[in-house]
Amino acid sequence: QVQLVESGGGLAQAGGSLRLSCAASGRQFVIYAMAWYRQTPGKERELVARIIRDGTTTYADSVKGRFTISRDNAKRTMSLEMNNLKSEDTAVYYCWADELVPDGIPPEFWGQGTQVTVSS
Repeated sequence: QVQLVESGGGLAQAGGSLRLSCAASGRQFVIYAMAWYRQTPGKERELVARIIRDGTTTYADSVKGRFTISRDNAKRTMSLEMNNLKSEDTAVYYCWADELVPDGIPPEFWGQGTQVTVSS
């Protein structure tokens, strides 16, 4: 069994900062990609940032220049540094990861989500 556990959400003021962390535990597997998604009520879950095993990153246009994703392959952890927060960043943030497999569709895993609220 695999668990992704997020931490670090909470309340911040507009212009402030928060740091989210995600740790994988349980069955040992090689993580290929890790990502942060977010979702607000009535909207689809959207990709915020993604990082693959070699460190290559992808960001949503709305967070470029403000958020930084990083990971530690050995510790199987990932972080999201969020700076210059805006009210529109308010959402539940989810950690996601997939497994490096030689072929076929890789298993995917989700965390339980952590609330980020930005007050203006």
